[in-house]
Amino acid sequence: MNHVRELSDVNNNEPTVLTIGSFDGVHLGHQALVSDMVKSSRQNNLQSVVLTFYPNPAVVLGKYSSSSYIHRPEEKASFLIGMGIDWVVTMKFDSDLAKISAADFILQLREKLDFKQLWCGENFAFGYDRGGDIEWLTQNSDVLGFELNVANSVEEDGCTVSSSRVRKHILAGEVSAAARCLGRPLRVPGIVVQGAGRGETIGFPTANLSIWRHRTCPSQGVYLAYAFVDDDKYPAVVNIGKRPTFEDEDDCIIVEAHLLNYQGNLYGQLISLDFVDRLRDERKFASLEHLVSQIQDDVSEASSRLV
Repeated sequence: MNHVRELSDVNNNEPTVLTIGSFDGVHLGHQALVSDMVKSSRQNNLQSVVLTFYPNPAVVLGKYSSSSYIHRPEEKASFLIGMGIDWVVTMKFDSDLAKISAADFILQLREKLDFKQLWCGENFAFGYDRGGDIEWLTQNSDVLGFELNVANSVEEDGCTVSSSRVRKHILAGEVSAAARCLGRPLRVPGIVVQGAGRGETIGFPTANLSIWRHRTCPSQGVYLAYAFVDDDKYPAVVNIGKRPTFEDEDDCIIVEAHLLNYQGNLYGQLISLDFVDRLRDERKFASLEHLVSQIQDDVSEASSRLV
């Protein structure tokens, strides 16, 4: 996979097409832009390059929390390369880079890449104080030596699709709405770690997942999901929360999944959860019997709705 960290790592002396942005989530809007760019690159026999950043510029500039990523950089690169992009460059973004003007940044890019086309969205802007907006690019693209292509926004449910909108849906537990914006289910991978073992004692063993701490996860509640273990797919009931029925639990957020029809030991394995829908809020039950009854209902719901 051609995922590199510096423009100088792009093994390519050929002319390219380029797009720049955060591309967090690689949602429907990103996909439309990338699809058109890849089509143009192939028609014109040009290499395609996505320049993205980590940390996200909005995090470095204090516009939102560092725990706000939909995907890790490697996941993002995998999606983009899967769409036909030749090179994904994940450049480190820091306070020094934030101070570079749009004009200087373009000149630095052109020292490394002979890009003939620049693709961007309607609200794109880069450089110090967002000086390199669409108006500036339109006025300067000819003299800077590239063709500017501005992709239209994409709407879903009557509203423009954006990474911030996807995050809001996820944080509200609206995983089906997030999936419509992403064009695929919201996927959250994690490594199975040792838990308290209470699920097994009540007949519903769970896999406790260690999740990347900067990932945007759904809000507390109970969800329907598909769990992927290696190449196998299992219906699952996922609880995200603090397990309030057990008073001696640590006050920390836990992601635990009960995989239907799974037999075996999952400790240390990577599981990916594809969220389907939110079932209910997490709540405290008056007794263990009430909790078990509710879990039985949740599992029955998963059995009937997840094929």
